Amino acid sequence: MEDLQRLLLHDRGLSVLTLPEKGRCLITTRDFSYGETILSEEPYVSVPNKTPVQSRCDWCFTSSNVKRCSSCQVVWYCGSRCQKSDWKLHRLECQLLARLEKSRIRSLTPSIRLMVKLYLRRKLQDEKVIPTTVIDNYNLVKALISHISEVGETQLVLYAQMASLVNIILQWPGLNIKEIAENFSKLACNAHTICDSELIPLGTGLYPVISIINHSCSPNSVLVFEGRMATVRAMQRIPKGSEVLISYIETAGSTMTRQKALKEQYFFTCCCPRCIKLGQHDDIEESAVLEGYRCKNHTCYGFLLRDPESNGFKCQQCQLVRDKEEILKIAGEEKAMTEKASVALSSGHTNEALHMYLMVEKLQVKLCHSFSINLMRTRETLLKILMDLQDWKKALTYCRLTIPVYERVYPRFHPLRGLQYYTCGKLEWLLGYTKEAIKSLTQAVDILCITHGTTSLFMKDLIIKLEEARAEASFKLSSTDD
Repeated sequence: MEDLQRLLLHDRGLSVLTLPEKGRCLITTRDFSYGETILSEEPYVSVPNKTPVQSRCDWCFTSSNVKRCSSCQVVWYCGSRCQKSDWKLHRLECQLLARLEKSRIRSLTPSIRLMVKLYLRRKLQDEKVIPTTVIDNYNLVKALISHISEVGETQLVLYAQMASLVNIILQWPGLNIKEIAENFSKLACNAHTICDSELIPLGTGLYPVISIINHSCSPNSVLVFEGRMATVRAMQRIPKGSEVLISYIETAGSTMTRQKALKEQYFFTCCCPRCIKLGQHDDIEESAVLEGYRCKNHTCYGFLLRDPESNGFKCQQCQLVRDKEEILKIAGEEKAMTEKASVALSSGHTNEALHMYLMVEKLQVKLCHSFSINLMRTRETLLKILMDLQDWKKALTYCRLTIPVYERVYPRFHPLRGLQYYTCGKLEWLLGYTKEAIKSLTQAVDILCITHGTTSLFMKDLIIKLEEARAEASFKLSSTDD
């Protein structure tokens, strides 16, 4: 850890501190500006997601031109370069997978593969087949917190079963199943979902140095990926002596929802500036808007709270009371329809799902505040379905409906907000609304240059799109003048 401390201090302007109430923290020893890279790290181990419809390269995670390993028939690569990059580790893994029975292969989840690769990489580093560095060694994994003592009995049994399967795959004498189970608990608390530039999940990776960074529901930094490389960038100016903070969870939600998610997966109670307001008037209002009900007067945008006198919900703006039974009736219909729509969508019945989600939206408009998270999620789903069906005009309508909610629930430099502007801009340009497209794409670039940097292929393509839209607008203007 002392070597890591010296490296971070010398190369990155960072320091690792251990605080009694928080554990390890990453602290800045200099100022960081908007969009500046704080830390980049390759994964100690990583594995792509397993899906029935799409295979991904085990090294770079692309789904283009991938071919199955001819020996193990489990792992895929997009070409010889990625296969060679992964060969030292996969050579051992390949031998293990090739001898597994088909029934075992079907049980081979990404989590199991990640754990097998973890032990293989440790073995190769111990044997000096793969070099060990200050930021790439198993001691960093050992230092991660597992929270195993706080894990419930059902989850413990699952970890034990998974550990037994890893033991069967490796077949190493003296392998400690209890240690493997504890490492599964470490992965649950410390592994990160690897996403593409549009935040679509591709796989899972373990980044031991980045795992030192703590959570905040009001983070000053963001974690993004380019291929397997994880990069933490500053979303605001971070003064010297500040703690670097990212978000572990979706932050668009009430304090109670966020606290529940953090407690269940990460076993701590957040005390960030947003969470310490729990129970205060602003927090109650925000929860009622994001996850509560709308006023029955559709011209009023007040929020509703329980009214003890009427056993209903009273609007805090116009004082109208909404009947509890009416709300429960609509909520029951909405829940049932949402479940049916989800099944239809996952079964590939796209048009049927579209019809059902439109009915869900209609019920939610009656039930929820206009800034409701549930309503926003339904409209996001409708946007995706309509884009899949290439109904661009309706897709743009739904994209625009989500924008005000994104602007409310996400801070200015949040990647999800930038990506929604990007989607809106693409649709506007496709439909010939060049002026509107320039505005949306400009907003996207302003945000995503901070969160994603400017050197990735995604950002280069986005900047080119904006330049082309501006050139098109200029040409239209000059043609009008002529």
